[in-house]
Amino acid sequence: MAPHLVAGIDSSTQSTKIELRERNGGRVVAVGRASHPPTTPPVSEQDPDAWWSALVGACGQVGDHLADVAAVSVAGQQHGMVLVDAAGLVIRPAKLWNDTESAPEAARLVERLGPDGWAEACGSVPVAAFTVSKLAWMAAHEPEALARVHRVMLPHDWLTWRLAGAHVTDRGDASGTGWFDPSAGCYRPELLALVDGRDDWLERLPNLLGPTDTAGVVTAEAAAATGLPAGIPVGPGTGDNMAAALGLGLAPGDVALSLGTSGTVYARSSTPTADPSGQVAGFADAAGGFLPLVCTLNATKVTDAVRGWLGLDHDAFAAAALAAPPDGPVLVPWFDGERTPNLPDAAGWLVGLRTDTSREQLARAAHEGVVCGLLEGLDALAEAGARADGTLHLIGGGAHSAAYRQLVADLHGAPITVPDDDETVATGACVQAAAVLGDDASAVARAWRLGAGPTVEPGPVADGAARRSRYREAIAVAGPAS
Repeated sequence: MAPHLVAGIDSSTQSTKIELRERNGGRVVAVGRASHPPTTPPVSEQDPDAWWSALVGACGQVGDHLADVAAVSVAGQQHGMVLVDAAGLVIRPAKLWNDTESAPEAARLVERLGPDGWAEACGSVPVAAFTVSKLAWMAAHEPEALARVHRVMLPHDWLTWRLAGAHVTDRGDASGTGWFDPSAGCYRPELLALVDGRDDWLERLPNLLGPTDTAGVVTAEAAAATGLPAGIPVGPGTGDNMAAALGLGLAPGDVALSLGTSGTVYARSSTPTADPSGQVAGFADAAGGFLPLVCTLNATKVTDAVRGWLGLDHDAFAAAALAAPPDGPVLVPWFDGERTPNLPDAAGWLVGLRTDTSREQLARAAHEGVVCGLLEGLDALAEAGARADGTLHLIGGGAHSAAYRQLVADLHGAPITVPDDDETVATGACVQAAAVLGDDASAVARAWRLGAGPTVEPGPVADGAARRSRYREAIAVAGPAS
């Protein structure tokens, strides 16, 4: 039988996963996963070799199925900075998206060009998460190491390079760097020049590929390490949020709200956005369009922390949150600083405590604080001109929680869909691998029934508008003091 599977790789903050699907019909055949070393902001760094080791380990879990793979593609955590020298060696551990050490450099970059100038040039206003801020941090703190840089990569670029030996990227992931213009589809070297005054950065950046371009083929060396067949095509890859949009089959106007280590809310758009307030990142997607996105630094880590304080397991914690009436304290969940709003040194706030506050109310406040922060982001998408009136899909690890499911619907004030398939990033990479083989991505999404799942309706006494109003009042207290 000819190879009939496609492989999608998802390299996140926490782990690397590989998913094998049948090209015809999309049935999941095998899944492998291996963990990465944990990180704790404000310094969040990982050795890229750990990602490769995790990929090798994940491939080892899917066995003989690898022989039937016809194409592979990689999706990776956005923004991370991988610096490689002329010998092909990684110069230092990669600074990840949630490393906030570069907040002062981000502020100085914004001062140089102004928020309006940055939004016009690259669709976004840099914060500590953006790769350009991290490169500026290198210029300020490790200039000798920066002088050795021969190639600049994002996490997915680096894994693609290890697989195919090609220094390439796609417009989706590139749009999170701070030196790529999604509207024009090109790099902006003058933005990189703001880092250290050099004018030769362009030659160190990866070549830009289109949505269905091939990066190359799996090399003999990569095949020997992973078990993937040598010579099969490797897709262009993309960022994790862009891959999730593919894995959900999002149509223009549809929204994804993702609850993971971070929280994100984004919509497929046929037109670009440029938000000088910095709330909305004007990203490109992985299909030739755009993906305006709001990211919060704090999501399920917040509820995990509060659950630990209360000494409850996951099911009991969710039940406690759902048992509480919607009149308790409000949690501002900026436990590890925050990206939206841009307050890297912020801390969490609990507003409205009383002597009769119950642990059920604390459990509900933890969930609601995370959700309210993301729904503020959804409002910001609409204010920035993005159409966001379609189906809201709840994804990420938090989507498994009964409390999160119900409270997202309650606070949103409208039905939401929870997709049956929760590995949306790896699935999106599989869709891209199929597209590289000649399949139409939209047709694949329909044939694979991507994004389908149960609907959750708001409760009869959801009172989401009132709770969100109280959250905004708490933000007014917490923001200036942070």
